[in-house]
Amino acid sequence: MSSPTSHADLSTASLPRHRLTLMVYVAAIFTSALLLFSVQPLFTKMVLPRLGGSPAVWSVAMVFFQSLLLGGYAYAHVLMRLRSRTIPVVVHLLLLLLAFLTLPLSIAAGFGTPPERGYEFWLLGLFATSIGLPFFALAANNPLLQAWFVRTGHPDGRDPYFLYAASNIGSFLALLSYPVLLEPTLTLRLQNLVWCGGYALLIVLIIGCGRLMLSAPASAAAQDAADERSPSPSWAIWARWVFLAAVPSGLLISVTAHISTDVAAAPLLWVLPLSLYLLTWVLVFQSRPLLPHKWMLALQPLAIAGVIVLLAYGGEQNLLLTLGGHQLCFFIIAMACHGELARTRPAAVHLTSFYVALSFGGMVGGLFAGLIAPYSFSWIAEYPILLALAALCRPATTEAYPALARWYWLMLAALAAALIVPLFVGGRPFQVIDSNRVLIVADVALLGVIVAVLLRASRWKLAATMALALVLVRAYPAEQGRLETVRSFFGVHKILTTADGQFRVLMHGTTIHGAQKILNSDGSPVTGRPEPITYYHADGGMGRGIAALRARKNGPLKVAVIGLGSGSLTCAAAPGEDWTFFEIDQSMVDTARDPKYFSYVQQCMPKLRPVIGDARLTFAKEPDGVYDLVIVDAYSSDAIPIHLATQEAMAIYKAKLAPQGAVLMHVSNRHLELTSVVVGIADANGLTSWVFSEDSGRDADYIFSTTVVISARQAADVGGIASSDIWTLTKADRAQRVWTDDYSNILGAVWRRLHDSDG
Repeated sequence: MSSPTSHADLSTASLPRHRLTLMVYVAAIFTSALLLFSVQPLFTKMVLPRLGGSPAVWSVAMVFFQSLLLGGYAYAHVLMRLRSRTIPVVVHLLLLLLAFLTLPLSIAAGFGTPPERGYEFWLLGLFATSIGLPFFALAANNPLLQAWFVRTGHPDGRDPYFLYAASNIGSFLALLSYPVLLEPTLTLRLQNLVWCGGYALLIVLIIGCGRLMLSAPASAAAQDAADERSPSPSWAIWARWVFLAAVPSGLLISVTAHISTDVAAAPLLWVLPLSLYLLTWVLVFQSRPLLPHKWMLALQPLAIAGVIVLLAYGGEQNLLLTLGGHQLCFFIIAMACHGELARTRPAAVHLTSFYVALSFGGMVGGLFAGLIAPYSFSWIAEYPILLALAALCRPATTEAYPALARWYWLMLAALAAALIVPLFVGGRPFQVIDSNRVLIVADVALLGVIVAVLLRASRWKLAATMALALVLVRAYPAEQGRLETVRSFFGVHKILTTADGQFRVLMHGTTIHGAQKILNSDGSPVTGRPEPITYYHADGGMGRGIAALRARKNGPLKVAVIGLGSGSLTCAAAPGEDWTFFEIDQSMVDTARDPKYFSYVQQCMPKLRPVIGDARLTFAKEPDGVYDLVIVDAYSSDAIPIHLATQEAMAIYKAKLAPQGAVLMHVSNRHLELTSVVVGIADANGLTSWVFSEDSGRDADYIFSTTVVISARQAADVGGIASSDIWTLTKADRAQRVWTDDYSNILGAVWRRLHDSDG
C-alpha cells in the first residue's frame, strides 16, 4: 500500500530538479544561439575595412560559417555516440575553455595585405585562425545540449526538440538586436567585449548542464540503453531531411535577392525574410504548434501560386503589397517544409544525426542560391527553380481520382505546347497570350492549386504544373521595352531600352544607376558626343562641382572616380585631362564598354583601363597628393558600402588630394540620409563641406535631382562654390556620432530620411 505513495513522493521531490534542469538548458541553448548569430555580422564588419567589400569576402564568409556549422553538428554527433556520459562533457568543456583563450575576437596575426593569387584560401585561413575555434564550439552546442538534456531524466527528454525553438529565438533576437541595438549604440570594440562576456557566461551555463546530466538518476541511464535499440533512420529518410532543409534555405537567399533586386534595394531588407525563416523553426517545434501543420500543407500550393502571380504582375505597382506578398508566401512555404521535418523527426537517440541532416541541407541550399546560381544564371533563376522544388516537399498522397491522374501528364503537355509554341511562330496566338499574360499565368498556377488540393494529385504533378506557370512568367516578360540582365556577385543589373526606344537605362532593382539618350523625339539616332544625363548632367551637383574645380585650377584636372556605372562621367572629362576609374564589378566595366548598351566609354574614353577591385584597397595604393578631384560615386544607390563612408575612408581620399584638391561625394538616396554622414567624416579629417541639393523637375527626360557634398581644406580650393547661392556651407552636427570603421548607424540614417520626408 505504501509503494504508490512513495512513488508520488519521489516525483514531487524531483520537481525542483526538473525545473532547474529545464531553466539551465534553455538558458544555455538560448545564449549559445545569441552568440552564434551575433558573431557573424560582428566579425565580418571587423574585416571589411581591411579586405574590402569584394564578393569573395561575403561568399567565403558564408561558406566558412555554413561549413563550420555542419562541422560542429557532426562533432556533436560523433561525441554523443560514445557510451560514456563523462567524456562528452569533459571534451566539450575543454574545447570551450580553449576557445575562450583565443578571445577577444581579432584578425589573426600574419594576415595583412591579401595576396593576388589564392585569395579564397587565404580568406578561409583568416576566418579559421581568427574565429574558427569559438565558432566551432558554439556551432556544436545546440545538438549537443539537446542530447545531454535527453540523458538528464527530465520528463520532456523523450521529445527534446522544443529546445530547438529556444535556439532559434536566440538567433532571432541576435538578428534584430544587432542593427537595432548593438550597432547604433556600441563601437566594435565594446561589441567585442560584450560578446566575450556572453561567452564566459555560456561556459558557466554549460558546466551547469554537464553537472545536471552527470548527476541524473540511474533510471535515466537505463532509459538510454532502451532508446539505443531504436532503429536508425534509413539513408532515404536522411536524404529526405536534407532536401526538406535545403529548399527553404535556398529560398531564403533567393527571395532576399529577388526583393532587393526587382522590388526595392532598401537597407536592412534582408532582415525580414531571415526573421521569418527563424520564426518558422520556432513555431514548428513547439509541443502544440500555433499554426497546425495540416493548415500549412493546405496553404502551400496557394502560396506557390501567389508568388507566381506576383512575379507575373511585376514589382513596382504596389511596393508594400509586393513585399508583403512575397514574404507571406515564403513564410507559408517554409512552414510547410520545416513542418514536415518536425513531423518526421526521429527518436531522441538519433537527434544528432537529424541535426547533421538539417545542417547539411541548409548548407546545400545556401551554396546553390548564394554561390552556384550567381555564376550560372543572368537573372534570379534560382527563385522559380526552388519554388517548383518546394512542391516536392509535400508528403506522398493517395490520388483521389487515379483514372483522371493517368491522363494528366498528356493534358499538361498539350497545354504547355499551346502556350509556348506561339513564342516561336508569332502571329495572333502570341498577341493574345502576351496581352493576357498575367491572367494566363494565374490560371495555370490556379490549376496547380486545384490539382494539389481538390484532386490530391501527386507532388510531381503539382511541381510540373507550377514549373509551367513559372516558364510562362519568364517567356512573357512584364517590362515595357526590351530588357537584358547582367549578373555578378554584386547583384543583377538590368539594361532596359524604353518602349519608345529613346533611352537605355541601367538599373539595380528600381534604382537607376545611369541612362543614355539614343533616339531623338522624332526617332532619329542621337549623334555626336553623348551628353551625360540622370545624376551627371551639367546643371546638377556632379556637373557643377567638376566645372567649379576646373575653373579654379584654370587647367586640366587629374581626377579619380570611384564607381563607373554606365560610364556617364567619362564624358564629363575635358580634353587633356587624366581620369582614373576604380570599379569593383567587372560586369559593370564590360557593360559600360559594350556599345550595344552604352556608348559613353566608346566615344569619350575608348582607352579606359579602370582599376578593378574594392576601392578601399585599390585607391589606398595610389600615390599621395596627386589628384585635383576625387569623385566618390559608389554609394548613391539604396544599399551602400559602409566602409567607403567612414572617417578612415575619408582620410584615404584626403591623402590622395593635391594641395588644392577636393572630394566630391554623391549621396542621393531614397532611404538613407547620408549628407550629414559625409559632412561629419569630412569634418573629422579637417575638411570643410558644401552641399548641393536641387530638384531638377525633369525626371521624364531622365535628368534627375541630385544631392552631392564637396569637401576641401579651404574655401579657396572649391573656387566659385564657396560664394555660390546654390551651394550651402554645412557644418558637422556635433551631436551626431561620426561614422568610423569601429562605428556606423544605418538605422539612424533611415530615421533621419523618414524625418526629413515628414518635414
